[in-house]
Amino acid sequence: MRSIRLKSPAKINLYLKVLRKRKDGYHQIKTVFERIDLFDELLLKTRKDQRIKIYCRHPAVPTDNSNLVYKATQLLRQDFLNKSTGLDIRITKRIPVAAGLGGGSSNAASVLMGLNKLWNLGVNKEELRHYADKIGSDVPFFISESSFAVGTGRGEKIKNLPKPRVLWHILVVPHNKLSTKEIYSSLNLRLTKKEENVNMLVRALKSFDLSRLKNYITNDLEKVASRKLPKLFSIKKKLKKLGVGVFCLSGSGPAVFGILKSRKEAEQKARKLKSRNLQVFVVRTY
Repeated sequence: MRSIRLKSPAKINLYLKVLRKRKDGYHQIKTVFERIDLFDELLLKTRKDQRIKIYCRHPAVPTDNSNLVYKATQLLRQDFLNKSTGLDIRITKRIPVAAGLGGGSSNAASVLMGLNKLWNLGVNKEELRHYADKIGSDVPFFISESSFAVGTGRGEKIKNLPKPRVLWHILVVPHNKLSTKEIYSSLNLRLTKKEENVNMLVRALKSFDLSRLKNYITNDLEKVASRKLPKLFSIKKKLKKLGVGVFCLSGSGPAVFGILKSRKEAEQKARKLKSRNLQVFVVRTY
């Protein structure tokens, strides 16, 4: 096999609590990930020389060694192929960049799993998680290939959750970018509530009780992100006016998701939000 095509899904955070600052500079968090059916597409093709070449038309996606897919390729190649094999990586971006949807992390995880097949490495999932942990905090979630999971530590310690049901979402993404590093550094940990309601959230997901879900869907980064990008207040106001009762920021933003009862309802509300200033998607659990 000389090439392989991959689908690389996005994620949202249904729950994100920031617990403390760690000695290594990262933050200790507890989060609930949901994988959604918004995909980038990747084409991996083995080269005859030793170079790793990244191709992507999106202007905000780096094509040098700062891209996480480069690091993923290097890690596997140096341990299994002694840097003797090159690779072309073509990325077609559909997941908004730097939006709190994990596109770059998902791409890296997809490359790890794809190269395991393309190069016949025989690496098991636990070993792949080891490599994923070296690349980024969200990468292990995508390696798990789970629809829902709890993330602890930096977010890299993953406990898969049973898939309670498919959730439909309206996903609203302004064209503005937010810096994850700036959002975390601006967070006042003394003002964040420390109680954890993950178990209550999981039970509410199983029963799909939107009135209960509203009490447990939360993100400690949301207030900071909204102060830095006031447009988020406007987006949430629009969602509320449309009758979307459960909505929240994903990751460090600026993507905002709402939870709806059906695809039909999500599509109806999405049509009313369409504008030049917003990217609007209807997505579901994947």
